[in-house]
Amino acid sequence: MNTMKRCGWCGTDPLYLAYHDQEWGVPVRHDPTLFEFLVLEGAQAGLSWITVLRKRGGYHRMFAGLDPEKVAVLSDAQLESALLDPGIVRNRLKVFSARKNAQAFLNIQASAGSFSSYLWQYVDNVPITNHWNSMAEVPGRTPLSDRISKDLKRHGFSFVGSTIIYAYMQAIGMVNDHLTDCFRHAECHRLAFETEGA
Repeated sequence: MNTMKRCGWCGTDPLYLAYHDQEWGVPVRHDPTLFEFLVLEGAQAGLSWITVLRKRGGYHRMFAGLDPEKVAVLSDAQLESALLDPGIVRNRLKVFSARKNAQAFLNIQASAGSFSSYLWQYVDNVPITNHWNSMAEVPGRTPLSDRISKDLKRHGFSFVGSTIIYAYMQAIGMVNDHLTDCFRHAECHRLAFETEGA
């Protein structure tokens, strides 16, 4: 598998390689996973993604398995306790935003039926497949991520700036930004037309 052509950003770290090969760009329509990535992408702001991947287990442990219903009712004391744990990114604003975002997430679920329905309507339920030949071509944000970011903020979310949201869109497969010579480009394009995502 290691001889296959990949996007250059994943380097050689086994954790990064597994994430690139199995998750990044795979369409996700499962609300709990969509919430997980929303928390993780927010935590990543200003840091490298591999740093957050290494702390993923810590987030599940400290944030009630990243179940939005449980995160939404965490107490201040529980969030303060989380700030003492090196297994997560110990930034007060990011930690407290997890609860705030869980509450906003549940509000959207209640009004739209599911967070997935709300989110995927932005692309008419079909992932966008891009055809980049180099990492230099891949944007950090787009007019669509600007729109989604603005609407999420209107719903009360934080740590959902346009750059974070574009990374989120890439992670959950709303956008396939694997390079054209990466073996996952064609695979994720095929997954875009399957009825079930990860």
